[in-house]
Amino acid sequence: MKTLEQLGNACKQASRQIMNADRNQKDALLRAIAKQLEQDMPAILKANALDVENGKANGMNAGLLDRMLLNEARMQQIIEGVYQVCALPDPIGEITDMHTTENGLQIGTMRVALGVVGMIYEARPNVTVDAAVLSLKAGNAVMLRGSKDILQSNLVIVSSMRRAAAACGFCAGIITLLEDTSRETATAFMKLNAYLDVLIPRGGAGLIANTVKNATVPVLETGTGNCHVYVDKDADTAKVIPIIINAKTQRTSVCNACESVLIHKDISDSFTQELLASLKQHHVKIHADSHICALDTDCIPATEEDYASEYLNLEISIKTVSTLEEAITHINTYSTHHSEAIISENYTSVKRFLKEVDSACVYANASTRFSDGFEFGLGAEIGISTQKLHARGPMGLQALTTKKYIILGEGQIRP
Repeated sequence: MKTLEQLGNACKQASRQIMNADRNQKDALLRAIAKQLEQDMPAILKANALDVENGKANGMNAGLLDRMLLNEARMQQIIEGVYQVCALPDPIGEITDMHTTENGLQIGTMRVALGVVGMIYEARPNVTVDAAVLSLKAGNAVMLRGSKDILQSNLVIVSSMRRAAAACGFCAGIITLLEDTSRETATAFMKLNAYLDVLIPRGGAGLIANTVKNATVPVLETGTGNCHVYVDKDADTAKVIPIIINAKTQRTSVCNACESVLIHKDISDSFTQELLASLKQHHVKIHADSHICALDTDCIPATEEDYASEYLNLEISIKTVSTLEEAITHINTYSTHHSEAIISENYTSVKRFLKEVDSACVYANASTRFSDGFEFGLGAEIGISTQKLHARGPMGLQALTTKKYIILGEGQIRP
């Protein structure tokens, strides 16, 4: 097995080839990857079944098992995401902000690739494909370090993509998998400054915090999701239950699932009881304040920890608020700044919520489950950034690029 340094060096060398490829070459590569993944689907699903079986044997919870599971429908969605990325405009080489100075210099910016993108992530084999195709389309090579829980899946998926790359005349090193999933190698990977241009962690709070703490490579931080839905006093109640049930239960193990609900005090108790009954019908455990608990004895008294929790399962916190301002303050205090929604027909309240809630994605009258690169029309996503520098929200192609200045002269010298 090659050392981490050898893998990094090979990936860095290979990055120059993909960095200089034109759109036609990159799109042909992505189409080849999509076709190869479809061809290799039986082998991928067989390997994934081994990972899931091992996960169950190791006592992995249902949420994590769902994240790591691949089936034919999910594979088809992954493959469709590859074709979506292929169809997107190539951002590389785009020239903007051209202007001419007094001495005749023409100055502007050109969008360019980052170089080598490092991904460190947990039990989500779809990230293996998403990270690779977005990086390649943006002119980058990619180094992938998935968790040991999905190693069998990753071995087959990456082998499939590397075969496609070789068939298109690219060095297979543009897609590199770290087969050593030890913590020691992960820590060394975080410090691979000689070869990595950026490192993106995608997973739970522990992984992200550990990466931010230990990495010397620049980190593009993705965030966990304590996402809120606020039911305003002017909400259309016909929209409330469908939005909250979808946001909470459509898929509980993802970072854009609703974890907390805030209800304005003017919403009737009878309607609140309808909401509680609907949540219970979907087997959701409810942690609530004293007012809500008084309406339903099945509710569990909420703690400060509940209001800050990303449950990633069938649990939710619910709190009554007196004003829109209180709702905004609560969200900005307890959220992870991922995705928040207001349900209201009051234009002024919606406008204030959208402006003052400090999160990457802020909704009016829609489920938070749409916070996704695929749903936003970005194709696959590299992750959802909750930081404010370089990129924020679902990260598509442009998040994997940077700019450089280009200066066109006619012999000018500085006096």
